[in-house]
Amino acid sequence: MSRGGLGKTFLAVDEGQSPPILCIIRQFWWQNQSIDICVQKAQFLEELSKSLKVPKLLSFFENKEYFYLVEEYIEGAHLANLMQKMGAFEESQIWKILEYLLPILQYIHVGNFIHGDIRPENIISRSSLQSSTEVDFVLVGFGNAIVSASDRLDTVFSSSPEFAAPEQIQGQPVFASDLYSLGVTCIYLLTQISPFDLFDIANDCWVWQQYLTTTRVSERLSKILNKLVQKDINQRFQSADEVMSVMGIYPSQATSRRGVSRLDNTLPISSWRCVHTLTDYSGISSAVNSIAINCLGDTLASGYDDKTINLWDLKTKKVLGTLMGHSRAVTSVAFSLDGKILASASDDKSVKLWDVQKQEEIYTLSGHSHAVKSVAFSPDGEVLASGSWDKTVKIWDIHTGVEICTLCGHQLQVSAVAFSPQGQFLASASLDRNVRLWYIKEFKNYPRYTLSRIFSGHTWAVLTVAFSPDGQVMATGSDDNTIKLWNVNTGQVIGTLSNHSWSVVAVAFSADGEMLMSGSRDKTIKLWRVRTIKEIATLSGFADPVSAVAVSPVAQLIASGSRDKTIKLWEP
Repeated sequence: MSRGGLGKTFLAVDEGQSPPILCIIRQFWWQNQSIDICVQKAQFLEELSKSLKVPKLLSFFENKEYFYLVEEYIEGAHLANLMQKMGAFEESQIWKILEYLLPILQYIHVGNFIHGDIRPENIISRSSLQSSTEVDFVLVGFGNAIVSASDRLDTVFSSSPEFAAPEQIQGQPVFASDLYSLGVTCIYLLTQISPFDLFDIANDCWVWQQYLTTTRVSERLSKILNKLVQKDINQRFQSADEVMSVMGIYPSQATSRRGVSRLDNTLPISSWRCVHTLTDYSGISSAVNSIAINCLGDTLASGYDDKTINLWDLKTKKVLGTLMGHSRAVTSVAFSLDGKILASASDDKSVKLWDVQKQEEIYTLSGHSHAVKSVAFSPDGEVLASGSWDKTVKIWDIHTGVEICTLCGHQLQVSAVAFSPQGQFLASASLDRNVRLWYIKEFKNYPRYTLSRIFSGHTWAVLTVAFSPDGQVMATGSDDNTIKLWNVNTGQVIGTLSNHSWSVVAVAFSADGEMLMSGSRDKTIKLWRVRTIKEIATLSGFADPVSAVAVSPVAQLIASGSRDKTIKLWEP
Protein backbone atom coordinates (compact mmCIF):
# COMPACT_ATOMS: atom_id res chain seq x y z
CA MET A 1 0.00 0.00 0.00
CA SER A 2 1.12 3.58 -0.67
CA ARG A 3 -0.43 6.92 0.20
CA GLY A 4 -0.77 9.56 -2.54
CA GLY A 5 -1.92 13.15 -2.67
CA LEU A 6 -5.66 12.43 -2.50
CA GLY A 7 -5.90 8.80 -1.38
CA LYS A 8 -4.24 5.40 -1.14
CA THR A 9 -2.96 2.86 -3.62
CA PHE A 10 -3.11 -0.93 -3.14
CA LEU A 11 -1.54 -3.85 -4.99
CA ALA A 12 -4.18 -6.54 -5.36
CA VAL A 13 -4.99 -9.78 -7.16
CA ASP A 14 -8.05 -10.05 -9.38
CA GLU A 15 -9.16 -13.60 -8.60
CA GLY A 16 -12.08 -13.26 -10.99
CA GLN A 17 -9.66 -13.65 -13.87
CA SER A 18 -8.29 -17.00 -14.97
CA PRO A 19 -5.49 -17.14 -14.16
CA PRO A 20 -5.66 -14.45 -11.45
CA ILE A 21 -3.83 -11.23 -12.38
CA LEU A 22 -2.17 -8.45 -10.44
CA CYS A 23 -3.93 -5.11 -10.44
CA ILE A 24 -3.72 -1.70 -8.80
CA ILE A 25 -6.59 -0.32 -6.71
CA ARG A 26 -6.65 3.43 -6.13
CA GLN A 27 -8.86 4.65 -3.28
CA PHE A 28 -10.04 8.27 -3.12
CA TRP A 29 -12.04 10.26 -0.62
CA TRP A 30 -14.62 11.45 -3.08
CA GLN A 31 -15.95 14.12 -0.74
CA ASN A 32 -12.88 16.14 -1.77
CA GLN A 33 -14.45 16.23 -5.25
CA SER A 34 -18.00 15.61 -6.42
CA ILE A 35 -18.96 12.07 -7.36
CA ASP A 36 -19.87 13.36 -10.84
CA ILE A 37 -16.31 14.56 -11.38
CA CYS A 38 -14.93 11.23 -10.14
CA VAL A 39 -17.10 9.37 -12.64
CA GLN A 40 -16.14 11.79 -15.39
CA LYS A 41 -12.47 11.14 -14.68
CA ALA A 42 -12.99 7.39 -14.66
CA GLN A 43 -14.80 7.49 -17.99
CA PHE A 44 -12.04 9.57 -19.53
CA LEU A 45 -9.37 7.24 -18.16
CA GLU A 46 -11.29 4.29 -19.59
CA GLU A 47 -11.27 5.94 -23.02
CA LEU A 48 -7.63 6.93 -22.61
CA SER A 49 -6.52 3.40 -21.77
CA LYS A 50 -8.06 2.15 -25.02
CA SER A 51 -6.07 4.65 -27.06
CA LEU A 52 -2.65 5.19 -25.50
CA LYS A 53 0.07 3.34 -23.64
CA VAL A 54 -1.34 3.91 -20.18
CA PRO A 55 -2.64 1.35 -17.67
CA LYS A 56 -5.93 -0.21 -18.74
CA LEU A 57 -8.83 0.78 -16.49
CA LEU A 58 -10.44 -2.50 -15.43
CA SER A 59 -13.24 -1.10 -13.28
CA PHE A 60 -14.44 1.85 -11.17
CA PHE A 61 -17.04 2.09 -8.40
CA GLU A 62 -17.99 4.00 -5.25
CA ASN A 63 -18.45 2.70 -1.72
CA LYS A 64 -19.65 5.06 1.02
CA GLU A 65 -17.13 7.90 1.24
CA TYR A 66 -14.63 6.26 -1.11
CA PHE A 67 -14.27 6.09 -4.87
CA TYR A 68 -12.16 3.31 -6.43
CA LEU A 69 -10.26 2.87 -9.68
CA VAL A 70 -9.02 -0.60 -10.61
CA GLU A 71 -6.16 -0.56 -13.11
CA GLU A 72 -3.93 -3.18 -14.67
CA TYR A 73 -0.55 -3.66 -13.03
CA ILE A 74 2.36 -2.60 -15.25
CA GLU A 75 5.57 -4.56 -14.92
CA GLY A 76 8.81 -2.72 -15.38
CA ALA A 77 11.09 -0.20 -13.70
CA HIS A 78 10.18 3.43 -13.23
CA LEU A 79 12.71 6.03 -14.28
CA ALA A 80 13.82 6.93 -10.77
CA ASN A 81 14.85 3.31 -10.17
CA LEU A 82 16.60 3.15 -13.52
CA MET A 83 18.53 6.30 -12.69
CA GLN A 84 19.70 4.78 -9.42
CA LYS A 85 20.95 1.70 -11.27
CA MET A 86 22.59 3.24 -14.33
CA GLY A 87 23.39 6.80 -13.23
CA ALA A 88 22.49 10.09 -14.85
CA PHE A 89 20.55 9.86 -18.09
CA GLU A 90 22.15 10.78 -21.42
CA GLU A 91 20.72 13.39 -23.78
CA SER A 92 19.49 10.77 -26.25
CA GLN A 93 17.43 9.15 -23.49
CA ILE A 94 15.84 12.49 -22.58
CA TRP A 95 14.80 12.98 -26.21
CA LYS A 96 13.10 9.57 -26.08
CA ILE A 97 11.19 10.55 -22.95
CA LEU A 98 10.04 13.83 -24.51
CA GLU A 99 8.98 12.08 -27.71
CA TYR A 100 6.93 9.63 -25.69
CA LEU A 101 5.28 11.94 -23.16
CA LEU A 102 4.44 15.02 -25.22
CA PRO A 103 1.85 13.37 -27.52
CA ILE A 104 0.16 11.81 -24.48
CA LEU A 105 -0.01 15.17 -22.73
CA GLN A 106 -1.39 16.70 -25.90
CA TYR A 107 -4.14 14.08 -25.96
CA ILE A 108 -4.94 14.56 -22.27
CA HIS A 109 -5.07 18.34 -22.55
CA VAL A 110 -7.35 18.20 -25.60
CA GLY A 111 -9.69 16.19 -23.39
CA ASN A 112 -9.63 19.09 -20.88
CA PHE A 113 -7.68 17.07 -18.30
CA ILE A 114 -4.42 17.76 -16.48
CA HIS A 115 -2.31 14.78 -15.44
CA GLY A 116 -1.06 16.62 -12.37
CA ASP A 117 1.67 14.21 -11.31
CA ILE A 118 4.38 13.97 -13.97
CA ARG A 119 7.52 12.65 -12.23
CA PRO A 120 10.06 9.85 -12.72
CA GLU A 121 8.14 7.41 -10.52
CA ASN A 122 5.13 7.66 -12.83
CA ILE A 123 7.00 6.77 -16.02
CA ILE A 124 7.62 3.03 -16.33
CA SER A 125 10.02 1.53 -18.85
CA ARG A 126 9.27 -2.02 -19.91
CA SER A 127 12.55 -2.29 -21.85
CA SER A 128 16.13 -1.14 -21.40
CA LEU A 129 16.79 2.51 -22.19
CA GLN A 130 20.16 1.40 -23.51
CA SER A 131 18.59 -1.07 -25.92
CA SER A 132 18.96 -0.53 -29.65
CA THR A 133 15.28 -1.33 -30.03
CA GLU A 134 12.46 1.09 -29.40
CA VAL A 135 11.91 1.88 -25.74
CA ASP A 136 8.52 0.82 -24.37
CA PHE A 137 7.24 3.42 -21.91
CA VAL A 138 4.00 3.50 -19.95
CA LEU A 139 2.72 6.61 -18.18
CA VAL A 140 0.94 5.90 -14.88
CA GLY A 141 -0.31 8.00 -11.96
CA PHE A 142 -3.58 9.15 -13.49
CA GLY A 143 -5.32 8.94 -10.14
CA ASN A 144 -4.44 12.59 -9.51
CA ALA A 145 -5.69 13.81 -12.89
CA ILE A 146 -8.26 16.61 -12.73
CA VAL A 147 -10.83 18.16 -15.02
CA SER A 148 -9.29 21.56 -15.63
CA ALA A 149 -12.59 23.42 -15.91
CA SER A 150 -14.43 21.67 -13.06
CA ASP A 151 -12.06 20.74 -10.24
CA ARG A 152 -11.42 23.28 -7.52
CA LEU A 153 -8.57 22.31 -5.23
CA ASP A 154 -7.43 23.98 -2.06
CA THR A 155 -4.33 21.80 -1.69
CA VAL A 156 -1.55 20.48 -3.87
CA PHE A 157 -2.88 17.54 -5.84
CA SER A 158 0.59 16.30 -6.83
CA SER A 159 2.10 13.77 -4.45
CA SER A 160 5.56 15.22 -5.13
CA PRO A 161 5.79 19.02 -4.70
CA GLU A 162 9.42 19.17 -5.90
CA PHE A 163 8.17 18.38 -9.42
CA ALA A 164 5.07 20.60 -9.25
CA ALA A 165 4.75 23.99 -10.97
CA PRO A 166 4.38 27.09 -8.76
CA GLU A 167 0.76 27.65 -9.78
CA GLN A 168 0.00 24.00 -9.12
CA ILE A 169 1.34 24.30 -5.57
CA GLN A 170 -1.05 27.22 -5.12
CA GLY A 171 -3.96 25.01 -6.20
CA GLN A 172 -4.36 26.64 -9.63
CA PRO A 173 -2.95 24.15 -12.14
CA VAL A 174 -3.10 24.73 -15.88
CA PHE A 175 -2.11 22.60 -18.86
CA ALA A 176 1.36 24.17 -18.83
CA SER A 177 1.80 22.84 -15.29
CA ASP A 178 2.26 19.36 -16.74
CA LEU A 179 4.91 20.75 -19.09
CA TYR A 180 6.74 22.30 -16.14
CA SER A 181 6.74 18.95 -14.32
CA LEU A 182 8.00 17.25 -17.45
CA GLY A 183 10.90 19.69 -17.68
CA VAL A 184 11.80 19.24 -14.02
CA THR A 185 11.67 15.46 -14.47
CA CYS A 186 14.15 15.69 -17.34
CA ILE A 187 16.67 17.89 -15.52
CA TYR A 188 16.43 15.62 -12.46
CA LEU A 189 17.25 12.60 -14.60
CA LEU A 190 20.18 14.45 -16.20
CA THR A 191 21.67 15.60 -12.89
CA GLN A 192 20.57 13.06 -10.24
CA ILE A 193 20.04 16.08 -7.97
CA SER A 194 16.79 16.91 -6.16
CA PRO A 195 14.92 19.69 -8.02
CA PHE A 196 14.82 21.65 -4.77
CA ASP A 197 18.62 21.89 -4.94
CA LEU A 198 18.66 22.79 -8.65
CA PHE A 199 16.85 26.10 -8.09
CA ASP A 200 18.75 29.13 -6.78
CA ILE A 201 16.21 30.86 -4.54
CA ALA A 202 18.44 33.88 -3.95
CA ASN A 203 18.73 34.64 -7.65
CA ASP A 204 15.33 33.18 -8.54
CA CYS A 205 16.65 30.95 -11.33
CA TRP A 206 17.43 27.35 -12.22
CA VAL A 207 21.09 26.35 -12.06
CA TRP A 208 20.75 22.73 -13.15
CA GLN A 209 23.41 22.99 -15.87
CA GLN A 210 26.03 23.66 -13.20
CA TYR A 211 25.35 20.20 -11.78
CA LEU A 212 25.99 18.27 -14.98
CA THR A 213 28.96 16.01 -14.41
CA THR A 214 29.25 13.13 -16.85
CA THR A 215 26.42 14.15 -19.17
CA ARG A 216 26.80 16.73 -21.94
CA VAL A 217 23.63 18.52 -23.05
CA SER A 218 23.29 20.29 -26.38
CA GLU A 219 22.26 23.92 -26.56
CA ARG A 220 19.07 22.88 -28.35
CA LEU A 221 17.90 20.58 -25.55
CA SER A 222 18.98 23.10 -22.90
CA LYS A 223 16.81 25.79 -24.48
CA ILE A 224 13.79 23.48 -24.56
CA LEU A 225 14.22 22.39 -20.93
CA ASN A 226 14.81 25.94 -19.71
CA LYS A 227 11.61 27.09 -21.37
CA LEU A 228 9.67 24.16 -19.93
CA VAL A 229 10.64 25.10 -16.36
CA GLN A 230 10.00 28.84 -16.50
CA LYS A 231 8.28 30.02 -13.29
CA ASP A 232 6.25 32.59 -15.22
CA ILE A 233 3.54 30.72 -17.11
CA ASN A 234 3.63 33.30 -19.89
CA GLN A 235 7.33 32.58 -20.49
CA ARG A 236 6.74 28.82 -20.57
CA PHE A 237 5.65 26.63 -23.47
CA GLN A 238 1.86 26.93 -23.59
CA SER A 239 1.07 23.53 -25.05
CA ALA A 240 2.56 20.15 -25.83
CA ASP A 241 1.97 20.96 -29.49
CA GLU A 242 4.26 23.97 -29.18
CA VAL A 243 7.08 21.88 -27.72
CA MET A 244 6.64 19.20 -30.37
CA SER A 245 6.75 21.85 -33.09
CA VAL A 246 10.12 23.08 -31.81
CA MET A 247 11.36 19.48 -31.69
CA GLY A 248 10.03 18.71 -35.16
CA ILE A 249 7.68 15.91 -34.12
CA TYR A 250 3.96 15.55 -34.11
CA PRO A 251 1.51 13.10 -32.56
CA SER A 252 0.54 10.24 -34.82
CA GLN A 253 -3.09 9.51 -35.53
CA ALA A 254 -3.10 7.60 -32.27
CA THR A 255 -3.49 10.91 -30.43
CA SER A 256 -6.06 12.53 -32.69
CA ARG A 257 -9.04 11.66 -30.46
CA ARG A 258 -10.78 9.73 -33.27
CA GLY A 259 -10.28 6.21 -34.58
CA VAL A 260 -7.13 5.58 -32.56
CA SER A 261 -5.68 2.34 -31.34
CA ARG A 262 -2.30 2.98 -29.73
CA LEU A 263 0.57 5.40 -29.47
CA ASP A 264 3.47 4.69 -31.79
CA ASN A 265 6.73 5.50 -30.01
CA THR A 266 8.40 5.92 -33.40
CA LEU A 267 6.82 9.29 -33.99
CA PRO A 268 6.96 10.66 -37.53
CA ILE A 269 8.13 14.15 -38.34
CA SER A 270 5.45 16.68 -39.09
CA SER A 271 4.53 17.61 -42.65
CA TRP A 272 7.12 20.15 -43.72
CA ARG A 273 6.02 22.85 -46.12
CA CYS A 274 7.75 25.47 -48.24
CA VAL A 275 7.29 28.75 -46.36
CA HIS A 276 9.33 30.99 -48.64
CA THR A 277 11.24 31.05 -51.91
CA LEU A 278 14.19 33.42 -51.84
CA THR A 279 14.06 35.85 -54.75
CA ASP A 280 16.86 38.12 -55.94
CA TYR A 281 15.34 41.20 -57.55
CA SER A 282 18.68 42.33 -59.00
CA GLY A 283 18.04 40.32 -62.13
CA ILE A 284 20.51 37.54 -61.28
CA SER A 285 19.01 34.22 -62.24
CA SER A 286 21.19 31.13 -62.32
CA ALA A 287 21.27 27.52 -61.19
CA VAL A 288 22.09 27.06 -57.50
CA ASN A 289 25.01 24.74 -56.80
CA SER A 290 25.57 25.09 -53.06
CA ILE A 291 24.07 26.66 -49.93
CA ALA A 292 25.17 27.04 -46.30
CA ILE A 293 23.65 28.54 -43.13
CA ASN A 294 25.81 30.24 -40.50
CA CYS A 295 26.00 29.26 -36.82
CA LEU A 296 23.44 31.86 -35.70
CA GLY A 297 20.92 30.69 -38.27
CA ASP A 298 20.38 34.23 -39.57
CA THR A 299 22.46 34.23 -42.76
CA LEU A 300 22.44 31.94 -45.80
CA ALA A 301 25.09 31.83 -48.50
CA SER A 302 24.38 30.49 -51.99
CA GLY A 303 26.79 29.74 -54.84
CA TYR A 304 25.67 29.92 -58.47
CA ASP A 305 26.56 28.81 -61.95
CA ASP A 306 26.99 32.48 -62.92
CA LYS A 307 30.19 32.76 -60.77
CA THR A 308 28.50 34.74 -57.97
CA ILE A 309 27.69 34.20 -54.29
CA ASN A 310 24.70 35.73 -52.54
CA LEU A 311 24.43 36.42 -48.82
CA TRP A 312 20.82 36.33 -47.58
CA ASP A 313 19.25 37.68 -44.39
CA LEU A 314 16.97 34.83 -43.28
CA LYS A 315 14.86 37.18 -41.16
CA THR A 316 14.00 39.66 -43.90
CA LYS A 317 14.50 37.18 -46.76
CA LYS A 318 16.51 39.85 -48.58
CA VAL A 319 19.95 39.80 -50.21
CA LEU A 320 22.61 41.32 -47.95
CA GLY A 321 25.19 41.41 -50.71
CA THR A 322 26.69 39.64 -53.69
CA LEU A 323 30.29 38.41 -53.73
CA MET A 324 32.07 38.39 -57.10
CA GLY A 325 35.55 37.25 -58.00
CA HIS A 326 35.42 33.69 -59.31
CA SER A 327 35.83 33.26 -63.06
CA ARG A 328 33.73 30.10 -63.32
CA ALA A 329 30.79 28.48 -61.50
CA VAL A 330 30.82 28.50 -57.70
CA THR A 331 30.46 24.86 -56.65
CA SER A 332 30.60 24.94 -52.85
CA VAL A 333 30.22 27.43 -49.97
CA ALA A 334 30.86 26.96 -46.24
CA PHE A 335 30.83 29.19 -43.16
CA SER A 336 33.49 29.03 -40.47
CA LEU A 337 32.18 27.93 -37.08
CA ASP A 338 31.92 31.54 -35.84
CA GLY A 339 30.27 32.65 -39.08
CA LYS A 340 32.82 35.39 -39.74
CA ILE A 341 34.49 33.78 -42.76
CA LEU A 342 32.91 32.24 -45.84
CA ALA A 343 34.84 29.83 -48.06
CA SER A 344 33.89 29.26 -51.67
CA ALA A 345 35.10 26.70 -54.21
CA SER A 346 34.88 27.06 -57.95
CA ASP A 347 35.35 25.33 -61.24
CA ASP A 348 38.08 27.96 -61.84
CA LYS A 349 40.39 25.70 -59.73
CA SER A 350 40.52 28.15 -56.83
CA VAL A 351 39.18 28.57 -53.31
CA LYS A 352 38.38 32.01 -51.90
CA LEU A 353 38.01 33.17 -48.31
CA TRP A 354 35.65 36.09 -47.68
CA ASP A 355 35.08 38.45 -44.75
CA VAL A 356 31.33 38.08 -44.24
CA GLN A 357 30.84 41.37 -42.39
CA LYS A 358 32.83 43.48 -44.86
CA GLN A 359 31.82 41.33 -47.84
CA GLU A 360 35.40 41.45 -49.05
CA GLU A 361 37.81 38.82 -50.29
CA ILE A 362 40.53 37.85 -47.80
CA TYR A 363 42.58 35.30 -49.76
CA THR A 364 42.53 33.31 -52.96
CA LEU A 365 43.86 29.81 -52.36
CA SER A 366 45.50 28.42 -55.49
CA GLY A 367 47.14 25.07 -55.99
CA HIS A 368 44.56 22.64 -57.35
CA SER A 369 45.03 21.65 -60.97
CA HIS A 370 41.35 21.02 -61.68
CA ALA A 371 37.90 22.21 -60.57
CA VAL A 372 37.37 22.41 -56.81
CA LYS A 373 34.04 20.84 -55.83
CA SER A 374 33.86 21.02 -52.03
CA VAL A 375 35.16 23.03 -49.06
CA ALA A 376 34.81 22.44 -45.30
CA PHE A 377 36.12 24.25 -42.20
CA SER A 378 37.57 22.32 -39.28
CA PRO A 379 35.48 22.68 -36.09
CA ASP A 380 38.19 24.81 -34.45
CA GLY A 381 38.18 27.16 -37.44
CA GLU A 382 41.92 26.90 -37.95
CA VAL A 383 42.08 25.05 -41.28
CA LEU A 384 40.05 24.53 -44.42
CA ALA A 385 39.83 21.36 -46.51
CA SER A 386 39.13 21.43 -50.23
CA GLY A 387 38.31 18.51 -52.52
CA SER A 388 39.05 18.68 -56.23
CA TRP A 389 38.61 16.84 -59.47
CA ASP A 390 42.42 16.61 -59.53
CA LYS A 391 41.82 13.61 -57.20
CA THR A 392 43.33 15.34 -54.15
CA VAL A 393 42.29 17.01 -50.91
CA LYS A 394 44.24 20.07 -49.81
CA ILE A 395 44.46 21.46 -46.27
CA TRP A 396 44.89 25.22 -45.89
CA ASP A 397 45.82 27.54 -43.02
CA ILE A 398 42.98 30.06 -43.04
CA HIS A 399 45.04 32.71 -41.22
CA THR A 400 47.80 32.81 -43.82
CA GLY A 401 46.22 31.21 -46.87
CA VAL A 402 49.17 28.80 -47.03
CA GLU A 403 48.72 25.19 -48.12
CA ILE A 404 49.56 22.85 -45.23
CA CYS A 405 49.44 19.51 -47.01
CA THR A 406 47.89 17.52 -49.86
CA LEU A 407 46.09 14.22 -49.28
CA CYS A 408 46.35 11.72 -52.14
CA GLY A 409 45.02 8.24 -52.70
CA HIS A 410 41.71 8.53 -54.51
CA GLN A 411 41.73 6.97 -57.96
CA LEU A 412 39.15 9.40 -59.37
CA GLN A 413 37.82 12.91 -58.70
CA VAL A 414 37.11 14.03 -55.12
CA SER A 415 33.49 15.20 -54.93
CA ALA A 416 33.01 16.13 -51.26
CA VAL A 417 34.85 16.69 -47.97
CA ALA A 418 33.57 16.95 -44.39
CA PHE A 419 35.11 17.22 -40.91
CA SER A 420 33.64 15.29 -38.00
CA PRO A 421 32.12 17.71 -35.43
CA GLN A 422 34.75 16.78 -32.85
CA GLY A 423 37.57 17.47 -35.31
CA GLN A 424 38.99 13.98 -35.05
CA PHE A 425 38.39 12.92 -38.67
CA LEU A 426 38.16 14.28 -42.19
CA ALA A 427 36.13 12.36 -44.76
CA SER A 428 36.67 12.63 -48.51
CA ALA A 429 34.18 11.19 -51.01
CA SER A 430 35.14 10.31 -54.56
CA LEU A 431 33.89 9.21 -57.92
CA ASP A 432 36.02 6.09 -57.32
CA ARG A 433 33.03 4.83 -55.23
CA ASN A 434 34.92 5.09 -51.94
CA VAL A 435 35.10 7.37 -48.94
CA ARG A 436 38.43 7.83 -47.22
CA LEU A 437 38.50 8.63 -43.52
CA TRP A 438 41.58 10.58 -42.44
CA TYR A 439 42.62 10.63 -38.78
CA ILE A 440 43.78 14.05 -37.60
CA LYS A 441 46.55 14.46 -35.05
CA GLU A 442 48.41 17.62 -34.02
CA PHE A 443 52.04 17.56 -35.08
CA LYS A 444 54.44 20.54 -34.62
CA ASN A 445 51.55 23.03 -34.40
CA TYR A 446 49.94 21.67 -37.56
CA PRO A 447 47.43 18.85 -38.01
CA ARG A 448 48.79 15.63 -39.46
CA TYR A 449 46.43 13.49 -41.55
CA THR A 450 46.80 9.73 -41.78
CA LEU A 451 44.46 7.34 -43.58
CA SER A 452 42.31 5.60 -40.98
CA ARG A 453 39.81 3.64 -43.03
CA ILE A 454 38.30 3.26 -46.50
CA PHE A 455 34.53 2.88 -46.72
CA SER A 456 33.52 0.78 -49.73
CA GLY A 457 30.02 -0.33 -50.63
CA HIS A 458 28.47 2.07 -53.11
CA THR A 459 28.25 0.75 -56.66
CA TRP A 460 28.64 4.16 -58.30
CA ALA A 461 30.33 7.48 -57.53
CA VAL A 462 29.96 8.90 -54.01
CA LEU A 463 28.80 12.50 -54.37
CA THR A 464 28.24 13.78 -50.82
CA VAL A 465 29.20 13.04 -47.21
CA ALA A 466 28.14 14.30 -43.77
CA PHE A 467 28.73 13.41 -40.11
CA SER A 468 26.07 13.19 -37.39
CA PRO A 469 26.43 15.80 -34.60
CA ASP A 470 27.97 13.23 -32.24
CA GLY A 471 30.43 12.09 -34.91
CA GLN A 472 29.40 8.44 -34.57
CA VAL A 473 27.51 8.11 -37.86
CA MET A 474 28.55 9.09 -41.38
CA ALA A 475 26.05 9.47 -44.23
CA THR A 476 27.04 9.17 -47.87
CA GLY A 477 24.99 9.79 -51.02
CA SER A 478 25.77 8.24 -54.35
CA ASP A 479 25.11 8.08 -58.07
CA ASP A 480 23.70 4.61 -57.33
CA ASN A 481 20.56 6.41 -55.97
CA THR A 482 21.21 5.30 -52.39
CA ILE A 483 22.31 6.73 -49.06
CA LYS A 484 24.42 4.66 -46.72
CA LEU A 485 24.76 5.19 -42.99
CA TRP A 486 28.09 4.03 -41.59
CA ASN A 487 29.39 3.39 -38.10
CA VAL A 488 32.45 5.63 -38.04
CA ASN A 489 34.27 3.53 -35.45
CA THR A 490 33.79 0.13 -37.07
CA GLY A 491 33.36 1.03 -40.74
CA GLN A 492 30.24 -1.16 -40.91
CA VAL A 493 27.11 -0.18 -42.81
CA ILE A 494 24.28 0.61 -40.42
CA GLY A 495 21.69 0.79 -43.16
CA THR A 496 21.02 1.66 -46.79
CA LEU A 497 18.30 4.14 -47.75
CA SER A 498 17.09 3.48 -51.27
CA ASN A 499 13.87 5.42 -51.95
CA HIS A 500 15.37 8.01 -54.30
CA SER A 501 15.01 7.31 -58.02
CA TRP A 502 18.11 9.23 -59.11
CA SER A 503 21.51 10.31 -57.80
CA VAL A 504 21.73 11.59 -54.21
CA VAL A 505 23.79 14.80 -54.32
CA ALA A 506 23.33 16.27 -50.82
CA VAL A 507 22.92 14.95 -47.27
CA ALA A 508 22.66 16.81 -43.96
CA PHE A 509 21.81 15.85 -40.37
CA SER A 510 19.44 17.78 -38.13
CA ALA A 511 21.01 19.57 -35.15
CA ASP A 512 19.96 16.77 -32.76
CA GLY A 513 21.07 13.99 -35.11
CA GLU A 514 17.61 12.40 -35.13
CA MET A 515 16.82 13.25 -38.73
CA LEU A 516 18.69 13.07 -42.04
CA MET A 517 17.84 15.19 -45.08
CA SER A 518 18.80 14.11 -48.59
CA GLY A 519 18.56 15.97 -51.90
CA SER A 520 18.46 14.21 -55.23
CA ARG A 521 18.46 14.73 -58.95
CA ASP A 522 15.00 13.13 -58.87
CA LYS A 523 13.77 16.66 -57.87
CA THR A 524 12.92 15.74 -54.28
CA ILE A 525 14.20 16.07 -50.76
CA LYS A 526 13.58 13.16 -48.43
CA LEU A 527 13.55 13.22 -44.64
CA TRP A 528 14.64 10.09 -42.77
CA ARG A 529 14.54 9.10 -39.12
CA VAL A 530 18.08 7.98 -38.36
CA ARG A 531 17.18 5.66 -35.48
CA THR A 532 14.76 3.55 -37.49
CA ILE A 533 16.31 4.13 -40.94
CA LYS A 534 12.82 4.94 -42.28
CA GLU A 535 11.62 7.62 -44.68
CA ILE A 536 9.25 10.03 -42.95
CA ALA A 537 8.58 12.73 -45.55
CA THR A 538 9.21 13.76 -49.14
CA LEU A 539 9.48 17.43 -50.09
CA SER A 540 8.70 18.14 -53.73
CA GLY A 541 7.84 21.03 -56.01
CA PHE A 542 11.15 21.50 -57.81
CA ALA A 543 11.25 22.01 -61.58
CA ASP A 544 14.80 20.67 -61.85
CA PRO A 545 17.18 18.52 -59.76
CA VAL A 546 17.92 19.45 -56.17
CA SER A 547 21.56 20.44 -55.84
CA ALA A 548 22.02 21.38 -52.18
CA VAL A 549 20.48 21.03 -48.71
CA ALA A 550 21.33 22.95 -45.53
CA VAL A 551 19.87 22.80 -42.02
CA SER A 552 19.63 25.65 -39.54
CA PRO A 553 21.55 24.84 -36.33
CA VAL A 554 19.14 26.86 -34.16
CA ALA A 555 15.67 26.55 -35.72
CA GLN A 556 13.34 24.10 -37.41
CA LEU A 557 14.38 25.19 -40.90
CA ILE A 558 15.62 23.38 -43.97
CA ALA A 559 16.98 25.26 -46.97
CA SER A 560 17.26 23.71 -50.42
CA GLY A 561 18.94 24.84 -53.62
CA SER A 562 18.00 23.61 -57.06
CA ARG A 563 19.08 23.69 -60.66
CA ASP A 564 15.72 25.39 -61.26
CA LYS A 565 17.39 28.58 -59.92
CA THR A 566 15.40 28.66 -56.66
CA ILE A 567 16.21 28.47 -52.97
CA LYS A 568 13.31 27.19 -50.90
CA LEU A 569 12.89 27.44 -47.12
CA TRP A 570 10.98 24.64 -45.39
CA GLU A 571 9.42 24.55 -41.93
CA PRO A 572 7.18 22.02 -40.14
